[in-house]
Amino acid sequence: MIARLVEKISFKELVIDIAVDIIGGILIAIGVYNFAAVQGFPMVGFNGVALILYQLYRLPMGLTVVLLNIPAMFLCYKQMGRRFLIKSVKSIAITSVIIDVVAPLFPVYTGDKLLAAVCCAAVSGIGYALIYMRESSTGGTDFLMMAIRSKIPHVSIGNIVLALDALVVVCGTIFVYKDIDSLIYGTMIAVVIAIVVDKLMYRTSSGKVTLIVTDKGREMCETISAVTDRGSTILKGIGSYTGDNKDVVFCACNNKEMYGIRKLAKRVDKDCFFVIMESNEVVGEGFKVN
Repeated sequence: MIARLVEKISFKELVIDIAVDIIGGILIAIGVYNFAAVQGFPMVGFNGVALILYQLYRLPMGLTVVLLNIPAMFLCYKQMGRRFLIKSVKSIAITSVIIDVVAPLFPVYTGDKLLAAVCCAAVSGIGYALIYMRESSTGGTDFLMMAIRSKIPHVSIGNIVLALDALVVVCGTIFVYKDIDSLIYGTMIAVVIAIVVDKLMYRTSSGKVTLIVTDKGREMCETISAVTDRGSTILKGIGSYTGDNKDVVFCACNNKEMYGIRKLAKRVDKDCFFVIMESNEVVGEGFKVN
């Protein structure tokens, strides 16, 4: 069974996956071992649980993560699929070895706690994002996160991570660190990790989306195209109050272009109604291409 799965992954893809796992694992390990463990910060995910057990009983964090992940793997096996599970097992193994073997070789940071918390979150967040972008995970709450996202894909990964890891941060504060400062630092780390993960995963394809309800749909589209060189789509709508036919101009663009489109919309039709929304990802011509 495993042989058939491995055959579906090209040698080049496997090499890239392992390289990314090593880089991401080093970054996560530095965040957990060289910043959080030394400074006494609650950490997120199963790494956070392992850190709690490390502080209480000096259990090796990498080995603890592996042991904690075994029941999580069986719990989410059917939901995640074999390919994702196999890739995640590889990532978990590499990251866990790095935490126990490689991270102690790096110097620990004992300076300013606020700076340590920011560095811990930023470095760890980059590591997590790199692994996520290879369609893998570091296990633990990541398995639960992917299961939730498969059911509600419109919810961002960062928000799911934040919700799942809040309990781990609170438990670390209550059972190990026992002071409000640790809770604050742990919460800040969780928030920054969520932001870093989202920004890295969507930074090249995020933007704005607008819906403009107008009587001058064709003129609106031509003006937008002439000024911003962005295409748009005219949808047909009906006003619920008047019953009149309306054009709904749909346009995706980057953040800077949206400011100009907003001004143009009112210039073309001062009575238009428009909605501007954040878009995590835009795929297609002029944006990210799969």
